[in-house]
Order: sequence, then structure tokens, then C-alpha cells
Amino acid sequence: MTLEIDNVELFFKEKRILNGIYLKAETGHITGILGSNGCGKSCLLKIIFGDLNPKYKLIRINSKPILKPLYQTKLVSYLPQHHFIPNNLNTKTAFKLFNVDWIDFTITFPSFAFFENLKFHRLSGGERRVVEVFLILKSSSKIILLDEPFSHIAPLYIKKITSLIETEKHQKAIIITDHMYQHIVDVSDAIYLLKNGCSKLINNLKNLRIISI
Repeated sequence: MTLEIDNVELFFKEKRILNGIYLKAETGHITGILGSNGCGKSCLLKIIFGDLNPKYKLIRINSKPILKPLYQTKLVSYLPQHHFIPNNLNTKTAFKLFNVDWIDFTITFPSFAFFENLKFHRLSGGERRVVEVFLILKSSSKIILLDEPFSHIAPLYIKKITSLIETEKHQKAIIITDHMYQHIVDVSDAIYLLKNGCSKLINNLKNLRIISI
């Protein structure tokens, strides 16, 4: 599957945030997005998901234009920056709702085995993030959008999540952004830089000056 978003124009009041953005993601590849705070990375993911309506956009899947929000197609799962699972929901119920195997999760993260019946407000911010990332990555969706998946997560868990992303990419198109840019560089097969409202495909990482982002 190939996903393309093209000619994105986004304004907030009179300020242009995105201008003529193009991005491509495909099954078997991880597409990373880099850019400074406020450059529009999160906005772009929301536009792809269908949660934010820009002035103009064109989304294509396998070269065919998609006219309705992607979330209505059930092709996409989106990890926002904020916690999206209700505080009073317990972990066991969340895994059932997402149709994800709890045993599979505890094999990857054995230290979470005792959390099966805990409500989410009992977990730390980093623990919640680990569960949320796993649920999104293991969902049945063929397009995965990850906004700040490494935020507040312990280094040991980051390694496991990176490995999980590498595994899931073989059957999914994954788009990822995070302020911890080195993790994005390490895991991505293609990287787009957002700067001054425009996107640029980085063909040579040696030419990418992170300090200028």
C-alpha cells in the first residue's frame, strides 16, 4: 500500500503553517518527519488522519484519491501526543477493545504482566505510553501514524518499541515523528524535513544539519 499526501495548505488565522506539503509512505517502509517545534509536524499527522481540515489537501492511496477522512476508512490508527485511553478504563478491557493479544504484550514487556487489571490512571506517564504505542502498532490498521511515541519512555522500552516498529513495518505503512530526532533517524527508511512550511525529502543524512531544524 502506498499513501501520498500532496499540496497541503494550512493556515491558522493569517499565519501560514504548511504550504504545498508532499509526503509519501508505503508498506515496508518507515517514514520519519523532522522539524522544529511548531513547524507543523503534529498538524500534518492530524490532517492525514482526518482530524484537522486544512485549506487544501490531496490524499491518495495506491494513486487513487481519497475524498473522505481516512479515519472513516478504518485503514488508519493514530497515536496522538496526549493520552487517548480514558483514565478509568483498565488495561485488560483496552486490549479487548483494540483486539490485541495481552499475552503477546507481556512477552515483549514482561514487567507489565502484573498490570492486567489496573486502571490507566494507576500507570505512570511512561507506562501508559508504552501500552498506547503497542495497541496502535498491533492494531489491524494498514497505516500507522505515531506522534511522539518515545516521549517519557525509559531507554530499555525505547529499544523494544523501535524493534516492534521495525517488525510491524513489513505489513504496514508507518509515519513517525518525535522531538527525540536521533530515534527517528535510526528507525526511518525515508525522512522528510519540515521547514518554513515546506517539506523536503532528505536523500543523504550527511546533508541533514539537525541544528538548523
